Amino acid sequence: MNRFHSTSTALPRSRKALALPLGLAVVSAVAFLPGSASARPAALPDAPASATALSKAAAADGESLSYVVNVRPGKASARFAERAIAKAGGKVVIAYDRIGVIVVHSADPDFAKKIREARGVQSAGATRTAPLSAQADDALESERPLTAAEARAAAGKASAGQDELEPLQWDLPAMKADKAHKISLGSRHVTVGVLDSGVDDTHPDIAPNFDRRASASCLGGVPVQKGDAWRPVTGESDHGMHVAGTIAAAKNGTGITGVAPGVKVASLKVAEPATGMYYTEAVVCGFVWAADHGVDVTNSSYYTDPWLFNCTTDPDQKALVDAVGRATAYAERKGAVNVAAAGNARTDLAQEEILDDSSPDDTTPVPRTVRTRDCLDLPSQLPGVVTVSATGAKGIKASYSNYGKGVIDIASPGGDSTKYQAPDAPAVDGRILSTLPGGKFGYKAGTSMASPHAAGVVALLKSAHPYASASRIKALLYRQADAIACTDPYDIDGDGKVDAVCEGGRNNNGFYGVGMTDALDAVRK
Repeated sequence: MNRFHSTSTALPRSRKALALPLGLAVVSAVAFLPGSASARPAALPDAPASATALSKAAAADGESLSYVVNVRPGKASARFAERAIAKAGGKVVIAYDRIGVIVVHSADPDFAKKIREARGVQSAGATRTAPLSAQADDALESERPLTAAEARAAAGKASAGQDELEPLQWDLPAMKADKAHKISLGSRHVTVGVLDSGVDDTHPDIAPNFDRRASASCLGGVPVQKGDAWRPVTGESDHGMHVAGTIAAAKNGTGITGVAPGVKVASLKVAEPATGMYYTEAVVCGFVWAADHGVDVTNSSYYTDPWLFNCTTDPDQKALVDAVGRATAYAERKGAVNVAAAGNARTDLAQEEILDDSSPDDTTPVPRTVRTRDCLDLPSQLPGVVTVSATGAKGIKASYSNYGKGVIDIASPGGDSTKYQAPDAPAVDGRILSTLPGGKFGYKAGTSMASPHAAGVVALLKSAHPYASASRIKALLYRQADAIACTDPYDIDGDGKVDAVCEGGRNNNGFYGVGMTDALDAVRK
């Protein structure tokens, strides 16, 4: 399963991002120095095989692993734990005192076992099974580029008030965003944080709405702003850039239009450049940074590596659930609505047991059967997080989208390879068109693309209700959704066999949750 919750239209090992520049001007960005955060950096920065065993094996040759140690929130608890960490052979990288999460490096293969026995430690575990020095050869995301012919044709069909490429964005009318924009584009006082592979803030469709103050790189678990660290560099994944454009590409007469083109977008870089991995320490940093810098909405279109599901029955994985859970809860307490993609494995997440044959994905996977009552996809299945499934161009559940009654909260356009045919209009690509680094545009499909559509609607709701709590905004999101009835029998492969069963009624079911996100209702006060 792709760690991104989007599908690639390129060859599996291709890292080349192919997209067409439209001759748009590029705006330079100003580097910001690191800002304050609720973190205290250190002086120096039931499975066949358990996570503990794999982590010990990885550290056995003396190379360091990364760990999270969870203690009671507060500076006193952290100081007490740091002494025990040093005694157990660990080195503190950063301590997030407000949520009681400490990031540690250690080359001792028994570090996790030792520190779990220390007084005051509530849970602890390795965040990876590969040593910190390892660089896996893993394919990064690519996309189908927008062609020059498509760009010219779209520009010729754009009506008054539309951006040049908006005729190719079937996803906007699918959720009534085009009608919503006639009422409101969203407020510049609202910021959506994109926890992903980085955002190119020089892109002409992103630059007008970019929030540098709230942006940072969180690689390794430590927030950094210096040197525009939040940007993807050449050769890195363009995944986060595509997500950002879907949310808040500016309505400026050119390029595409975001779901909430008047709000701001911040980049929280949490995917490692060489491997594309989203490790726990970076994800925790992203949510805490967002919370402490006034971010109103977060979007997570990934699962936290290296485990597709993190099981609380495993001491290492339980620590990861605790750490990310504390971070998302902290962000919500500070007012942020956390939105996440459901995943692309065509899996019923509500069934009792699921075969996971892709974990850990940073070393050698060991097939295992996980019990869903004990095991969670992070962050999408954490309490309070809005879990989004994807619909295709025909308006029904996309074949790849995960589902499950009681797991899926809401649905949004994620696209697929079929053509979208609007009345009295030529067919267009059924995938989602959005921004790419370097002033480019391209298509992707996946729940990775569905989640930012929902995040954009949340941003519109927050714009209309600036003083509403996160729980109130979520209640409005669910109440205003357009119910979609089940689409059984559902044949994913077109082979005449039922591949997925949609459980529940019209107003709340396993494919669509409460229904399709509604941007128009979001802007009606």
